Amino acid sequence: MVGRILTTQECMEEGALWLAAQAPRFAHALRLTGTPPLRRKPDGFAHVLSAIVSQQVSTHAARAIWGRMEVAGLVTPEAVLAADDETLRAPGLSGQKMRYARALAASGIDFAALRALPDTEVVRILVEVPGIGHWTAEIYAMFSLGRADVFAPADLALQESAKRLFALPERPKEAALRKLSAAWTPWRTVAAGLLWAYYRVETEREGIT
Repeated sequence: MVGRILTTQECMEEGALWLAAQAPRFAHALRLTGTPPLRRKPDGFAHVLSAIVSQQVSTHAARAIWGRMEVAGLVTPEAVLAADDETLRAPGLSGQKMRYARALAASGIDFAALRALPDTEVVRILVEVPGIGHWTAEIYAMFSLGRADVFAPADLALQESAKRLFALPERPKEAALRKLSAAWTPWRTVAAGLLWAYYRVETEREGIT
């Protein structure tokens, strides 16, 4: 079943206060950062395609490529499948990303139906598409679907922030951080928001864009 959906900033505040009550280190982070903002984004094919476009390039380059794809109308499954290599390459897609874009377009995923599926099923469906890993699927569930209890332990900023906040001897790997985050249910998305905010305070750098 679908759990709590983050719809307002009050939801974020409720989750942050719960986490602060459960773990003194989250209380410390909350005092430094304040409640993390609700970062909802649209859901659907275009948002996942945008995430694929953004892989392994700078934020500036990703925005430029995506802007050119929007101008060219290459933001629907039909348009991507109808486009030849030259058309897809023109905005700046590499050969690998062209393959990923076509795989996503051909996947037949019903993005509206994902809204009613459990978190684990959403992630399972998305990672079946070449080019979509757990990080991308989890970020989609967090921000596009507003799921309150999803975490992205492969995120390097979350790993580094957890190391600093919890005074760990080394930066936790994905499996270790996933295990650690189990204690933050049912507000793991808010926990991620606090950790990203704490990372920015500690390093004066953005964790994700």
